[in-house]
Amino acid sequence: MPEESSPKRSPQNIPYKDLPHIINADGQYLFCRYWKPEASPRALVFIAHGAGEHCGRYDDLAQKLTGLNLFVFAHDHVGHGQSEGDRMVVSDFHVFIRDSLQHIDLMKKEHPKLPVLILGHSMGGAISILTASERPSEFSGMLLISPLVVASPEVATPIKVRSYTSDPLVHHGGMKVSFVIQLMNAIARIERALPKLTLPILVLHGSSDKLCDIRGSYLLMDTVQSQDKTLKVYEEAYHALHKELPEVSTSVFTEILTWIGQKVSAAGETSHT
Repeated sequence: MPEESSPKRSPQNIPYKDLPHIINADGQYLFCRYWKPEASPRALVFIAHGAGEHCGRYDDLAQKLTGLNLFVFAHDHVGHGQSEGDRMVVSDFHVFIRDSLQHIDLMKKEHPKLPVLILGHSMGGAISILTASERPSEFSGMLLISPLVVASPEVATPIKVRSYTSDPLVHHGGMKVSFVIQLMNAIARIERALPKLTLPILVLHGSSDKLCDIRGSYLLMDTVQSQDKTLKVYEEAYHALHKELPEVSTSVFTEILTWIGQKVSAAGETSHT
């Protein structure tokens, strides 16, 4: 009898059969996280994490969102965290969008009547914009924290935050040239995608962000066709607003919870009329 092939394992050597996961169109295993509310969910929220990090870094935010009876879900992008793939390598930036849509479709199938919102930070903001632009009428709202919209000269600089540098699932090497090229491709696509967007949008950005230029958020506000769009600038704050000092992060969480709560209520009213 042929020997049974050994089970697929994560980069941390844990069998994927013991981890929540999806398998993408390239046959790669992507580690997933799900934060389920205690009551029946009112909406689905997909979180797209940034370059070099992983979805576990959004646990505190996701827990707060479940308090609004929202079902939050996310996965580690290819080449990140506990997902398969060479670290910080992607054949085409669109793989991130394709995988996000696959995961969103899967959750929509399980919860067919619920509105869907998308939340992205940094590179995850770029993923969110391009994902929403592929399905312009499918999302009830998009929330972006320090999104990557225009190129920044420091785009290849890793972030130095204590919780980030001590996190074993974060990629601590520099960005490969091929990955930076894919980020540049994404920026070119975003420029074409922005005018197509009409969904409600909230953008939060720090004025001292050195990684994702705040000019990108101003450009986004000027270009999207959305009637409902808000940009909140945090003076002197940096890139990871949700990981900032408490006076910033607390305000960021409040802003997110209030805004998402309003959009979910509005989407609920629409579905009942």
